[in-house]
Amino acid sequence: MVAFFSCACIRPAPLAVLGEVPEFQLTDQNGRAFDSKSLEGQIWVADFIYTTCTGPCPMMSAHMRQVQTSTAEMADVKLVSITVDPAHDTPPVLAEYARHFKQDPARWFFLTGDLARLNDLGVRGFKLNSVDGSLTHSTRFVLVDRRRRIRGYYTTGEDAFMPKLLHDIRQLRQEPS
Repeated sequence: MVAFFSCACIRPAPLAVLGEVPEFQLTDQNGRAFDSKSLEGQIWVADFIYTTCTGPCPMMSAHMRQVQTSTAEMADVKLVSITVDPAHDTPPVLAEYARHFKQDPARWFFLTGDLARLNDLGVRGFKLNSVDGSLTHSTRFVLVDRRRRIRGYYTTGEDAFMPKLLHDIRQLRQEPS
């Protein structure tokens, strides 16, 4: 008896939908109003940081720069870093921090706003952390699809997080809009 096998392309399973980021309005590093609607139709990676952090934040921002570099040819991939220290991280402070990390201003946004709005976004929006003045925050990156749906969380301390994040970005780019 002869067995015949059919070879079909194996597609990766779609990334799970883990939540939805609500629309939000904050202020960018240039002091301009930033509306999340500007991210519609884009894939984006978000994190929470603060500029005076001597712990994980500089490493997280270096990783974000690596994502920026690795996705340089993907104009539809944006990066969003949100401060957990709005009292200190004013737009000029964020702008200097952004320059230090060689931010592409067309793709990577550093955002601030009032404490209550940031807290709501951190807790209810991204399901990560409170923004309550304590400066404690998650070290995870969040992958968001073109429809503001959370499709992945990536812990920056894990060895394989960057290849996994970049793989998942490419996978999301293959999904129909």
